[in-house]
Amino acid sequence: MKKGMVYLAGAGPGDPGLITVRALEALREADCVVYDFLAGPELLDEAPGEKIYVGKQGGDHSMAQEDINRLLVAKASEGKTVVRLKGGDPFIFGRGGEEAEELVKHGVPFKVIPGISSFYSAPAYAGIPVTHRDFAAAFEVITGHRRADSPEEEVNLPAYDPSRTFVFLMGMKNLAAISAELIGRKGFPPETPAAVITWGTTPRQRTAEGRLENIAAVAAREGLTPPAIILVGGVVRLRETLRWFDRLPLFGRRIVVTRTREQASALSKKLSLLGAEVIEFPTIAIEPKADMGALHGAMERLGDYDWLLFTSQNAVKIFFAELDRRGKDARGLAPCRIGTIGAATAKELRGHGIRADLVPKEFVAEALLEALKHEGMAGRKVLLPCAQEARDALPEGLAALGARVDRIPVYDTVTPPRLTGEMRERAAEADMVTFTSSSTARNFLGIINETRAAFASIGPITSKTVREMGHEVATEALDYTIDGLVEAIVRYYGG
Repeated sequence: MKKGMVYLAGAGPGDPGLITVRALEALREADCVVYDFLAGPELLDEAPGEKIYVGKQGGDHSMAQEDINRLLVAKASEGKTVVRLKGGDPFIFGRGGEEAEELVKHGVPFKVIPGISSFYSAPAYAGIPVTHRDFAAAFEVITGHRRADSPEEEVNLPAYDPSRTFVFLMGMKNLAAISAELIGRKGFPPETPAAVITWGTTPRQRTAEGRLENIAAVAAREGLTPPAIILVGGVVRLRETLRWFDRLPLFGRRIVVTRTREQASALSKKLSLLGAEVIEFPTIAIEPKADMGALHGAMERLGDYDWLLFTSQNAVKIFFAELDRRGKDARGLAPCRIGTIGAATAKELRGHGIRADLVPKEFVAEALLEALKHEGMAGRKVLLPCAQEARDALPEGLAALGARVDRIPVYDTVTPPRLTGEMRERAAEADMVTFTSSSTARNFLGIINETRAAFASIGPITSKTVREMGHEVATEALDYTIDGLVEAIVRYYGG
């Protein structure tokens, strides 16, 4: 059998947005991903194949390095495309060189995909440049983690040089010893600026500043734990001026996104860019109806309808998927005028080459109904494909105006099965939970009864549902859109 390919790939320092394009492509093509603790878990969602965890945390190894080497060879020998995903860069203190040697020994082809290393990216997120013409013309990167079988004296710590920045990786457990040796044997002044950055480039990032003589005590007092990097040198003085990441309006806030897995990314990305730690906890999933007979019948009579109304993006997607399945296209809608609730629904419609005739400024059914009052609805025939759980306000209001409404449920909103205990625990401990519909609110509050989190709602209908379930809404969007919801959250936290 022809051997497969192994990609030794860097996942970057922690922020999933810092993975390289090439590494992301490899993940999406992989049959198997062998990954470390430091690889961001969000990245694994990009990989459709088998996933095997071989990382280590706090000195505890889930698999010995020799066994990892054998695993890579074995998977490649099965003809599989394998991604060995490591935090940072695979060839910078990542033992990627050892794994590559093993692959060469067994004739397994491999490629290296470099990654962004934490030694410069974590300081950058903390507002500390590793070089600066006024402070440092060079830098050294040193491992602070010794091999278990190496005598202590084998580790050569650098001598003091005021024109350099010294970066120590994996040295958190040895911080006190490293500091003492630098001062006692390597000529470092005790007052040399020093910093410890933990969980760099992620919303969990924390930075402790001090002097070399007390940095170990400062880091311990502030409860900093690995993964962390240590910086020693004059550039640390720049942090107060250049810090930016931990000044973002939502930095460090743990915010739950309850939208469907397919729709969560837009909201998640906006919150992440503002510094939030996003927990995707999809409380609804969209299931198209198994029986589309009623919709198919209506599609054969599209010329009979005066209005076609869409109240959600999901209804638009499913309607056009079924239209295509019937061998029809948008030309069949020519006799109809089309109305939508919400800018996102109108945008989805434009993706099919159609502009809505009517989009009310307020994104609720009552606003669409109010707008339709001026369109002379008496005797008009209306097609309304919608969710099974959709409110009755729109069809009942149209009937009261004299319209003949064919309300056809085309999908159900259901609770997705993939909600692990870990996901539930993280969601329960969040700072804020976002609700983008009444369904997301009902399902979340049905799953998690007690939480200290504040609730953010996309609009008054959703807020009403939350209150009917006995909870308060901390903040509500003024503009009933995803952007409006994000603005409401920033406003709540004083941004």
